Amino acid sequence: MKVSNCMTTDVQITDPEHTLRDVASMMGRLDAGVLPVGENDRLVGMITDRDIAIRGVAEGKGPDAKVRDVMSTDVKYCFDDEDIEDVLHNMGDLQVRRLPVLNRSKRLVGIISLGDLAMKGETMETGKALSGISQRGGAHSQTAH
Repeated sequence: MKVSNCMTTDVQITDPEHTLRDVASMMGRLDAGVLPVGENDRLVGMITDRDIAIRGVAEGKGPDAKVRDVMSTDVKYCFDDEDIEDVLHNMGDLQVRRLPVLNRSKRLVGIISLGDLAMKGETMETGKALSGISQRGGAHSQTAH
C-alpha cells in the first residue's frame, strides 16, 4: 500500500510568526497535536502540542512567543508514492509518530500518523514502528532542540 492511500489530506499550515496562543487555538479547533510550519511556500518546521508545553511554557515563554521559537526545524518527511512498510520502518528509526507527506515536487500534500496506519490495517508493522519510537532519547527528544 502507498502512503497516499492512508494519509490525511486536510492539513492546516501555520506560519513561524504566529503566536503560540494562535497555534494552540488552531490545534484545539482542528483536534490536532501537530501542525506543519510553512514560510514562502516551503515547509520550514513542525510544531506539536508538546513543543508548546516543553519548549514554550516550561522554558518560560508566554502565549505571545512565536512559533519559530519552539518549532522543530529538522523536518523529516516522506513522499506520497512511498510504500507504507518503508515509511513505518523509517518512522521507527527516526522515533516520530507523524510525518508530513510531500509529492515529488516537494509540495505538502498531507500528513501521515501511526493512527492513520493502524486504522488502515497495518497493525503489525505499526506496532514495530511504535516499539522503535518509544525508545528513550533520540534526535527528536524535546531536549535536543
